[in-house]
Amino acid sequence: MLWTKETLKYPFYVMLHPFNGYWELKYERNNKINVVVSLIILILLALTNILHSQYSGFVINIYNPKEMNSIMEVVYVIVPVLFWCVANWSLTTLMDGKGKFIEIFNATCFALAPIVLIHFPWIWISNFISIEESTFYYFSTGFALFWFLYLMFIGNMTVHQFTPSKTIATMLLTIVAMGFMAFLCLLFFSLIQQIVSFVYVLYQEIVMRN
Repeated sequence: MLWTKETLKYPFYVMLHPFNGYWELKYERNNKINVVVSLIILILLALTNILHSQYSGFVINIYNPKEMNSIMEVVYVIVPVLFWCVANWSLTTLMDGKGKFIEIFNATCFALAPIVLIHFPWIWISNFISIEESTFYYFSTGFALFWFLYLMFIGNMTVHQFTPSKTIATMLLTIVAMGFMAFLCLLFFSLIQQIVSFVYVLYQEIVMRN
């Protein structure tokens, strides 16, 4: 695996030149390197979420640092990304999409780069701003979200070789599929919990009778 300055700069290239960037990401670049870079972006986003919850200023921080759970902050980043990739891959397979699962994962993670880039500095800046100046924070947050959605759109369209309208439809269906997957997961864990409770009660009955 060959690491160069160009490799580290590539997420910035995708952010500023998404059409060319995603095309090269799919057809011209080493997939192993892409996966490593994608994982780094995902880890940085999880780290940004943890630091934001713990150290951002009270003007914008809606969390109680004493109740913050670092593991859950990581889960809140990784699970939606995995749900999106699985749901998108499942749907596009049925809709003649050209993207592989690993390409969808890379495109999704690279699209998250603007959120990391914009949110990370605000962890410290937010400690020195007033309520009136918090408008700049909310503006930059909205801009980061818009940039992320734009990159997701270009990434999905390029990876699957879809038309713009089909890309939008696919993304909306992916969100619906994610909701369905979340419902099934909750149902599964609820069922497991009930089975464990039943076995525990049964065990207690047997022990008490003996």
